[in-house]
Amino acid sequence: MRKKVGILSAGAWGTALGKVLAEKKCGIQIWDYLPEVVEDINLRHTNSRFLLGVSLPRNFTASKNILEVVKGKDYLLLATPSLYLVDVVKKIVKAPNIREGKTPIGILAKGFISTEEGPELITTALEEHLPPHYRNNLVYISGPSHAEEVARGKLTGLISASLNGRNSILFRELLSSPSLMVFSSFDVAGVQTAAAVKNVIAIAFGMLDALMGIYELFGDNTESLLLAAGLNEIQLIGKALGSTHPETFTSIAGVGDLDVTCRSRYGRNRRFGREIITDNILFDYKSLDDLIENIAELGYLPEGIVACKHVNTIAEKNRLKLPVSGTVYSVLNRESEPLDAVKNMLKSITGDFPEDGV
Repeated sequence: MRKKVGILSAGAWGTALGKVLAEKKCGIQIWDYLPEVVEDINLRHTNSRFLLGVSLPRNFTASKNILEVVKGKDYLLLATPSLYLVDVVKKIVKAPNIREGKTPIGILAKGFISTEEGPELITTALEEHLPPHYRNNLVYISGPSHAEEVARGKLTGLISASLNGRNSILFRELLSSPSLMVFSSFDVAGVQTAAAVKNVIAIAFGMLDALMGIYELFGDNTESLLLAAGLNEIQLIGKALGSTHPETFTSIAGVGDLDVTCRSRYGRNRRFGREIITDNILFDYKSLDDLIENIAELGYLPEGIVACKHVNTIAEKNRLKLPVSGTVYSVLNRESEPLDAVKNMLKSITGDFPEDGV
């Protein structure tokens, strides 16, 4: 029987996975709040706003009615950015299949959720808003997977992480295709941490990448130095948040996702980091909070901006020394100038920094 899958938010990632599933003959219905996106998908079978140049199958439809997309589905994928995810989840609990816990839920968003107790992992926070059946049963899906390549059939690996092994396997089987290799994991905390924090590291990588065109002292070796230091920070935060499997961070969920996010031309966080240097993009913002409040002005969503604030809170709470994440925070909060901050970051990583040539 053809599986019916609902996807919430027609951004690039939700659309790309929906395309893969539609090509597997699943019935795909996607929700978005933008009427022009819904119309584009239904009438022209494209999502030119978020996934330009990709044709969508006829069994891929869209709706502005969120409950219509959720009701009666065999699976539900949450692709809404973490900043808005709780508000979206609150709207779907009235659906009978969600209220009764009949539809397995997979989460595609990356980041943390802000709560009164501080930042929480997405699965932990959403369990507070979903019916009790979903506790320890949510599935978190991540990996080095730029939507632009997934939608075009480029070979990609994903991790399906859940405390419920059966649910992890259900989503592994749902998503697996000739171009998608999906692996199971029990380390929900570790996979989520890697997915969130790599975006912060990618902002630092983008700044360094832009500075390489200006200062001869920075090169490919320097980028690898930063990548290794960033992975170390991801591991430290993951351990503090309850990661259960150290190998998570050397898998595609950890180093794999970090590498592609930092190095790929599709990376929004890398792009934002570059634009801090090349376009002085922070000039109009007084602080990190001001930037987050007006994040829509950027025209694209670098999720590392919001994650950076949460990582800083987690670091302070757990007394973690995080030179890379701390540097990004100081720059976005307008406490440091980018060049000075990057130099100090490298000094913190190496214990010294040569001044010649800079």
